[in-house]
Amino acid sequence: MRATTIRLEGKLLEEVEVAKPADRSLSAHVRRVLQKDLERRVRGASVAFRAFIDAHPDERAWLSEWDGTDLSAPPRAVRRRDSAGFPVLDRTCLGD
Repeated sequence: MRATTIRLEGKLLEEVEVAKPADRSLSAHVRRVLQKDLERRVRGASVAFRAFIDAHPDERAWLSEWDGTDLSAPPRAVRRRDSAGFPVLDRTCLGD
């Protein structure tokens, strides 16, 4: 596992030392604070994503379609191309 060292100095170090519980090391406290912050951010992103999906039924339907797609099956060859020569992606490309 990769590890790193973070230097805390001056006022920030003093504030962290005052804020941490007496029975917890400085490293353990900083690790826990960072972990809680990341969890809070993920929860916030989850709430925002759910609100987006609820507000956009077409996106919800698209995600439901992806949910049922067999991603272990090899993709089918794309035969159709647009006027510029790029493949036209449609349901047949996804194995439907």
